[in-house]
Amino acid sequence: MAGTQGGLLCVQHNLLFAGGSHVSMISLTCVSLIAVPASIVSSALRRFHTIFQNMALKQISSNKCCEGFQKVFEHDSTELKCKMKFGIYLPPKAESGKCPVLYWLSGLTCNEQNFITKAAYHQVASELGIIVVAPDTSPRGCNIDGEEESWDFGTGAGFYVNATEDPWKTNYRMYSYIVEELPQLVNGNFPTDPDRISVFGHSMGGHGALVCALKNPGKYKSVSAFAPICNPIQCPWGQKAFGGYLGSDPSKWEAYDATHLVKTYSGSQLDILIDQGKDDQFLAAGQLLPDNFIAACTERKIPVVFRLQEGYDHSYFFITTFINDHIKHHAKYLNA
Repeated sequence: MAGTQGGLLCVQHNLLFAGGSHVSMISLTCVSLIAVPASIVSSALRRFHTIFQNMALKQISSNKCCEGFQKVFEHDSTELKCKMKFGIYLPPKAESGKCPVLYWLSGLTCNEQNFITKAAYHQVASELGIIVVAPDTSPRGCNIDGEEESWDFGTGAGFYVNATEDPWKTNYRMYSYIVEELPQLVNGNFPTDPDRISVFGHSMGGHGALVCALKNPGKYKSVSAFAPICNPIQCPWGQKAFGGYLGSDPSKWEAYDATHLVKTYSGSQLDILIDQGKDDQFLAAGQLLPDNFIAACTERKIPVVFRLQEGYDHSYFFITTFINDHIKHHAKYLNA
């Protein structure tokens, strides 16, 4: 909140720490208002009030887990123009200092609950002192005609793009939500180190993780994926989603295709880890196309550790088996 004290403009906001539901009030720097017109003061107060009101979080749940806390919050998204939920795991180290952040992006049909309840990642995140954030996969409750008609487009299938086509372009801006709005919200309300963030995901979320890292050189310290959709403009899932969200011109789709993005990537080195189940039905169906991505990375001399895991499918049983490897991979680059 903001107010005046003895000729000073003082602004406060909430930081939500790991312990229970305790909220600590942190006072920001006070600015002298001497000789400042009242109209300017009033405008500044309204602006500060709007900023912090937009950042307000509603806690939905909090569960102690591996000596930290698994929480779920809801907020009003300015990018998506709807209420959004995200899960966040706060390790015990978050009670005493800033921690690196690892963003998880889920796949088709998922929400913020799938990863936090199925992936069994809490113990290793607790030991390494890493905050893990798991957002939803699409806007919810926007009442757009057709958004509930299929499982691979619309609700639960935002594909981590900024839609350019009606009626999707107003709400379906998951790329900007993941890259900009959500990190600002998390950094403003939790004890994070904003210079130490990484991203990983599964299937559609693996596509999202690769795209976010490749489009933002230096923003993410590392990236990894489980069974990612590597070349969406060449597979049925991607063609359906991109055609609906981005229009009929395939050249516009390349901005969200990891295999194409890696061909022009010129940022800092990304050491990419990908796990793929050999018995994944979607691999056999030509939806994932990892060979195309690996070939593009090889041509550009971008390191990729690709592990084809015998007998594993596309499910969370696969993710749970190798989740510790992925979090430890990120910990190396996050200095955790």
